[in-house]
Parts: sequence; C-alpha cells; structure tokens
Amino acid sequence: QVQLVESGGGLVQAGGSLRLSCAASGTIQVINTMSWYRQAPGKERELVAGITRGGITNYADSVKGRFTISRDNAKNTVYLQMNSLKPEDTAIYYCNAIVGQLVPRPYWGQGTQVTVSS
Repeated sequence: QVQLVESGGGLVQAGGSLRLSCAASGTIQVINTMSWYRQAPGKERELVAGITRGGITNYADSVKGRFTISRDNAKNTVYLQMNSLKPEDTAIYYCNAIVGQLVPRPYWGQGTQVTVSS
C-alpha cells in the first residue's frame, strides 16, 4: 500500500503565497507522474499541475506563471509553490501519484484546504 500525506494548506490573502507538500510512503517501487488536483465547492475536480519522474511539467492555463510544481525523487515528495494567489484558487487540493512499473496504479492524498480571501 501507498500513502500520500499533504501539508501546507491554509488561509492567505489575495496576492499571497503558499507551498504545498505531498510525501509518499509505503511499498513503493517507482513513482511515475505526480500531480496536484483541486476541487472547489460545487465544481468538478480539476488538474492543476503534473510532473513526470524526469521533471517534465504541465499546468492548467489558470495557474500558468503563478504556480510551480517540483519533486524530490529521493524523498518521494512533490511540491506546489503557489504565488499571486486569487480567491478563485480556493479549493481542496489533492495530491495524486501513479505508482508502479508493471501495473501502474493511482493513489490519492486526503486533501488540504486552501482558502484565499479577497
């Protein structure tokens, strides 16, 4: 089994910054893509950013230029640096990891709340 534990959420004013972390633990052979998703009240869960094991990144258009995803493969940890936060960034942020080589499986964290006040 694999566990993902997020941290770093909280309340911040518009224009501020937060850094989210997600650490994976358990029986891990290899972690492929790691991603951050978010879900705002009444909306579907959406991809925010993803990063491959080799460091290739992709971002939702709404966060490009403001958010930066990175990872530390030695620590099985992924980060999301969020700058210039806006009220519309308010959501529960979830970490996702695709784990395994022969049979890759997705795992999810429990989520961390990010609230941006105007």
